[in-house]
Amino acid sequence: MVDTVDVLIIGAGAAGGAIAWSLADTRMRIVCLEQGDWMKPSDYPSNGRDWEARQLAEFHYNPNRRARDTDYPINEDDTPIKIANFNGVGGGTILYAGHYPRFHPSDFRVRSLDGVADDWPIDYVTLAPFYAENDRMTGVSGLAGDPAYPPKEPVMPPLPLGRSGTTLATGLNRMGWHWWPSDSAIASTEYEGRAGCINLGHCTGGCAQGAKASSDITYWPAAIRAGVELRTRCRVREITVNAEGMASGVVYYDADGVERFQAAEVVILACNGIGTPRILLNSVSGRFPNGLANSSGQVGRNLMFHPYAQIYGYFDAPQDGHRGPGNCIWSQEFYETDQSRGFVRGYTFEFTRGQGPVQAAITGMMTGRIPWGAGHHAAYRKLFGHRTGMVAICEDLPEEHNTVTLDPVLTDGNGIPAPKVTYRLSENSRRMLDHAVARGTEVLRAAGAHDVGHEAPLAVGGWHLMGTARMGTDPERSVVNEWGRSHDVKNLFVVDGSVFVTSAGVNPTCTIQALALYVADSMKRRLATLFE
Repeated sequence: MVDTVDVLIIGAGAAGGAIAWSLADTRMRIVCLEQGDWMKPSDYPSNGRDWEARQLAEFHYNPNRRARDTDYPINEDDTPIKIANFNGVGGGTILYAGHYPRFHPSDFRVRSLDGVADDWPIDYVTLAPFYAENDRMTGVSGLAGDPAYPPKEPVMPPLPLGRSGTTLATGLNRMGWHWWPSDSAIASTEYEGRAGCINLGHCTGGCAQGAKASSDITYWPAAIRAGVELRTRCRVREITVNAEGMASGVVYYDADGVERFQAAEVVILACNGIGTPRILLNSVSGRFPNGLANSSGQVGRNLMFHPYAQIYGYFDAPQDGHRGPGNCIWSQEFYETDQSRGFVRGYTFEFTRGQGPVQAAITGMMTGRIPWGAGHHAAYRKLFGHRTGMVAICEDLPEEHNTVTLDPVLTDGNGIPAPKVTYRLSENSRRMLDHAVARGTEVLRAAGAHDVGHEAPLAVGGWHLMGTARMGTDPERSVVNEWGRSHDVKNLFVVDGSVFVTSAGVNPTCTIQALALYVADSMKRRLATLFE
């Protein structure tokens, strides 16, 4: 007899954990398949002195560099921005920095306001209660009253600004520009059994303290207590369909490489903007010869990153860049469209701290700031602990030629075709990056930096994967409807960043999780008519 579950979720990251937890109160039988494994905090780089070396090896954010057996390779030869993801319970939240802004109301109305891209079929007001619920589950540190946003109440006080934040805020004040303490998914005090941040400063290698809110320690324990079953080391190859064109389950490989089938009444994809189109495009059948849920031809199209500009400066006074969380303050002075700048939409300045001792040395050597021979150590002492700066997170507009397709040759360890990324940086993004570099340089100079440098676009900046299975009301121009259900397959849902219509100018994780809670709520309110 076929073992059929009520709901099958693919992916146990930010979105998968949120929707599993929310749907658990229906008492349906819910199973999640995750191709990675549970992470052990004792294994994180921040537990040892070699943390910088390990962040560039088995904890590197790029799967091609990391090359764990739980990863899949990505052909990124045709993109200037390289991919960052992580496969494991918690997904990308294991390695993210915990920077946790919401979208702005304007981000849902880009077509109406600025005549570009498309409006979302939902708005900020629709998501507001799910943002709030997600803040409570995640544990967000911040400060109420930011004039850049509608009113919102963080659940914990903000993280300390530190020396770097104070220095940078001084520069912003001199320029007369907006800044505010960052919303962070990092506990500033003890919260729900999690200890507060102790300033290990190595957030992007996994938080051994448990202060950073990765979904393996927020949503997943609660979901499992509520009865959700999570199976790890299960690599999904394809979603199958029955004679009626409904999703019937998935074919996957277990930890031993044995092919298995799991039947399901409902299938939910939560695999990010690369992994989700990969599975859909590989799910080919007589009814769906171009990939599942792809009658619109939009699966894998409109890939959006956030092109990053990194601007940094060196100061005479010591900073605290290698201590404390990477985020301290943000500025959204240049967030909304101003046509006089020469581009539409805008960006957020996310003010970071600095570098550890090894990275400071490597960067100094690569940029010629540290010479060989005489003066080597003196030059290093002037750099280490004296650098701070920012990244500009630039809104990326959707363009159909930016795609995720299946590579005809490259495969993962189970023979499943790898994704191939094709991406071109738009002229709008280039002008935005130039603007960000110029304004960021002004801030650093105003703050007292004596040596300023930049990289734009940041080649390693493909952390945010959005737009490849977009949401919309028109089945000919979108993949899922306004509450995450596939137009083509009525029992198939998508809840990750691939449903994004536009990318906004902020990190997406907070909105990804709020959307997952919104989709779960929409499903629960429609249980009696879910497939109609």
